[in-house]
Amino acid sequence: MDASPQEQDRTAPDEKRWRAAGDRIETLLEASSAGGAAARERAEQVVREVVDLYGAGLARVVDLLDAGTLERLARDDLVASLLLVHGLHPHDVEARVRAALDSVRPYLGSHGGDVTLVGITAGVVRLELTGSCRSCPSSSVTLELAVEDAVRSAAPEIEAVEAVAAQPEPAAPISADSLFSRVRSNDHAQGSWVAVPELAELVPGEVGGFTVAGLAVLACRVDEHLFAYRDHCPVCSNSLAGAALHRRAGFPVGDAVLRCPTCRAHFDIVRAGARIDGDGHLEPLPVLVRSGELSVAVPVGVPG
Repeated sequence: MDASPQEQDRTAPDEKRWRAAGDRIETLLEASSAGGAAARERAEQVVREVVDLYGAGLARVVDLLDAGTLERLARDDLVASLLLVHGLHPHDVEARVRAALDSVRPYLGSHGGDVTLVGITAGVVRLELTGSCRSCPSSSVTLELAVEDAVRSAAPEIEAVEAVAAQPEPAAPISADSLFSRVRSNDHAQGSWVAVPELAELVPGEVGGFTVAGLAVLACRVDEHLFAYRDHCPVCSNSLAGAALHRRAGFPVGDAVLRCPTCRAHFDIVRAGARIDGDGHLEPLPVLVRSGELSVAVPVGVPG
């Protein structure tokens, strides 16, 4: 059962506090350096002793748990991080990376794309991305955010995430190996994840407008999948407020078309917002569950 809003409000400060614990520990260790190298070394030794003590206790607790209970505990971000630190997580790095990729497949599928784990060598995860968005360069930024962030969250011990080139596709000018380089270049700003728990309230077939980090966002639910786009029609440059989802005659269940209420242009919501009656493309934004909350990745510097 999900936590109530009141419980979430009470636990939110604790979540933020433990997530910043590593930074606080490092700050304290740096402060101890004022006493010289010996003081720093003693402080580090204290930290190691405490970590080893709690690790030994946690190992005994894990030994007493059945597989099902350990599996449920490992789904909690805080518990999972402690299990990883002490080498007690029930899943190895490959299993966790594969699960992370499965979590972003619905979003990649909305771009007509997919991701394959090529291998993990010396702490480097190598991925092959195919069928990326064909006409919207900014979507490569959000694709990278979704894929790399999911992988690093599931396997913080990895050193790097690399994309390898897929077989060339004539209709795909944005190659897989350029997907990550675009984001890291000076020409493209990275973005940030913003929690939008209100998205969970959308029911199948519903379209809602939200403001996320100052950006107007249009979100909708198609069956069990959530899709988010910038609230901006690329044809008439107006807001899409008031738009509704429609299923085209003769198309299977799950088909979802959104019509701009101003210019009547039609966009395929499930397939990256591609326009189906001419040129144009909605700007997709990734939606993932991060730290137990539905979150949207908002690229920095998107022209508004």
